[in-house]
Amino acid sequence: MIIAYDGTGYHGFQEQRGTGLPTVQEELEKCLSGLAGRKVQVIGAGRTDAGVHARGQVVNFDARGWNIPTDRIPLAMNGVLPEDIAVVDAEEVPEDFHARFSARWKEYRYSVHNSRRPDPFLRRYSYFFPRPLDLEAMREGAGHLRGRHDFSAFKAEGTPVRSAVRTLYEIRVERSGGMIGLVFRGDGFLHHMARIITGTLLEVGLGKYPPSEVAGILASGDRTRAGPTAPPQGLCLMKVYY
Repeated sequence: MIIAYDGTGYHGFQEQRGTGLPTVQEELEKCLSGLAGRKVQVIGAGRTDAGVHARGQVVNFDARGWNIPTDRIPLAMNGVLPEDIAVVDAEEVPEDFHARFSARWKEYRYSVHNSRRPDPFLRRYSYFFPRPLDLEAMREGAGHLRGRHDFSAFKAEGTPVRSAVRTLYEIRVERSGGMIGLVFRGDGFLHHMARIITGTLLEVGLGKYPPSEVAGILASGDRTRAGPTAPPQGLCLMKVYY
């Protein structure tokens, strides 16, 4: 299933058993289990953080014994899901399909509301940033991050991973009116990686250091040299490619 959700009210996608904190995964599993008459578990393509949104999250589940036609799953699920989660589409896949490990790459978009005045209708889906930004400098800085690198400098401290090597196939900085979009397409993302890169490029846009410094930060592997972690509400998982 392809899932869209407003992450504002959730403590991320991944279940957090025993904590009492609401998650998108738990809502999906509750509704699927109710429709199936048995316990159903889902596997998600991306473990989005608390407050992060999705338009193209992908989940898979074992549909053996499932009696709802595939093309009717969105209608059935959207009738029981809360209003901030929606099933966009559903299709059958081979038994060896895995929403996370079968993915070729993912695309995230970070939205910055770069205006002198806040907009209450954008506050849940963008980062209000009223200071002038040099977009060309940000684009130049972003260019140093394309390709396959060790992104240790751009992951949350204390995050255990076997390897911090990832490939960023594309990173774009776009403007449309008062909105700036940072688009990331890569084979995988470390914890807070897109948000830390965003915070770093915003520092470059403010002129706090030159674009070339981004290459030095990347090479250092030192999280303390990178910029702040941008807040979660600006980030959205747009699409997963298979």
